[in-house]
Amino acid sequence: MLFGTGLGIAFFFWSARRIDDASRLFAARTTVRADVLFTLPAVILQPLSGAWLVHSAGIDPRTTWLLISYGLYILAGLCWLPVVWLQVQMKDMLEAKAAGGSFDEGAFQRLRKMWFLLGWPAFLGLVFVFWLMVTKPSW
Repeated sequence: MLFGTGLGIAFFFWSARRIDDASRLFAARTTVRADVLFTLPAVILQPLSGAWLVHSAGIDPRTTWLLISYGLYILAGLCWLPVVWLQVQMKDMLEAKAAGGSFDEGAFQRLRKMWFLLGWPAFLGLVFVFWLMVTKPSW
């Protein structure tokens, strides 16, 4: 759930990078809202449902593949928090521009680049978590 919402939201925001300002603002507002409505609940529910599944399946919560999963999940979260902050900053910049205020395109692009770069460790980490959950390697 977290992987799907994060990927969908990132794709939506990324796709709006080279269009008119009104569309970029719409994408930024929608991205921030979607993170609150979809990603945040997934961030909360996924560990709870995962703990329930581990307990129900009788799996030792300290197995190596689960410990790696926990670490990667934390890494993804540590990347996601600044990503949300960056999204809000970019949205605020676009709102100021739409209201006739000043706009620093260079600063906006630097924030967008940081947003993009922080997404990769989170994305790859969650892909690996998914792989671990499916394969449950016996390391």
